[in-house]
Amino acid sequence: MSSCQSGIKAHDDAVAKAEGARQTAVAGATQAQVTTAEITFYRAVLASCKTNLGGSGQEAAISALKALGTSGS
Repeated sequence: MSSCQSGIKAHDDAVAKAEGARQTAVAGATQAQVTTAEITFYRAVLASCKTNLGGSGQEAAISALKALGTSGS
């Protein structure tokens, strides 16, 4: 996911932290580990959208989760 700022510090910080964890997890990882890291990242983004943005902006995270084989959650 590209870096974009919402203007809501709590959300921006949560996404930045999740992105850092995702990048660490995928370095030298197997495909299964990369998929798990991606799912974890998008779940964190989704949770932050719900918590910090009142649900706004969650569509991209839901779509990504569905593409990764989850039900979108």
